[in-house]
Amino acid sequence: MKLLRKPQADHGLVHQITPKDAGWGYVGFDLWRLNPGEVAEGRTADREVILVIVEGKARVTGAGQDWGEMGDRMDVFEKTPPHCLYLPDGSDWRAEALTPLTLAVCSAPGHGGHAPRRIGPDGITLTPRGQGANTRHINNVAMENEDYCDSLLVTEVFTPSGNWSSYPPHRHDEDDYPRMTYLEETYYHRLNPAQGYGIQRVFTDDSSLDETMAVQNHDVVLVPKGHHPCGVPYGYEMYYLNVMAGPIRKWRYENHPDHDWIWQRDNAKT
Repeated sequence: MKLLRKPQADHGLVHQITPKDAGWGYVGFDLWRLNPGEVAEGRTADREVILVIVEGKARVTGAGQDWGEMGDRMDVFEKTPPHCLYLPDGSDWRAEALTPLTLAVCSAPGHGGHAPRRIGPDGITLTPRGQGANTRHINNVAMENEDYCDSLLVTEVFTPSGNWSSYPPHRHDEDDYPRMTYLEETYYHRLNPAQGYGIQRVFTDDSSLDETMAVQNHDVVLVPKGHHPCGVPYGYEMYYLNVMAGPIRKWRYENHPDHDWIWQRDNAKT
């Protein structure tokens, strides 16, 4: 499996990652970059979708409803809450760009269990996580405490200059709830300033998988299994949009045994 996915274009549909293409069973991720007046559209078929307006404004219809104008974040690094739309399986959708638009289409198997609905910006609050150089800030779009979805777990993370994220290294690659859940995951990365880069490592305990990648603006990293920390050098900040899904909609993970002491120490302080 090729873990690092570069944009296939600068404009239009720049990423199209399907479960078949990824070699797994749950997560799909598309990314559109459009100019004003251009349109992205699709049909969810047997999958549920969350449309995340990463940047820009769009006029959106979906599941037979006109949702009007959505989006007010012109630069993702404004760190304001995103405008999102949940659509169940069997829905058509259409987004017409009113400004330059970056639109993420996050998908996973749908079971008809939830109605279409707006998600955010109300109810999404930028929240700090971690300590020291492990500090980052989270916009939870649809994690398990929000009962919006059948399968999808979606969140945004902002990592300050020089910091680490998804750290200490952790994994969620075994279907053994409540100890751990099997969750496939994608990371859609952005850097500020845009010419920057970050580092992401994906590795298993037995090192049968061990890849370290330099990620650049608009890259996507696939995490089929293993630990997956990332960091950003001094002078740049990193954003990523996480999409996770698996057999059950729970996020349970284990830290790498060599590095769990960091979590234990930091938790003992709180």
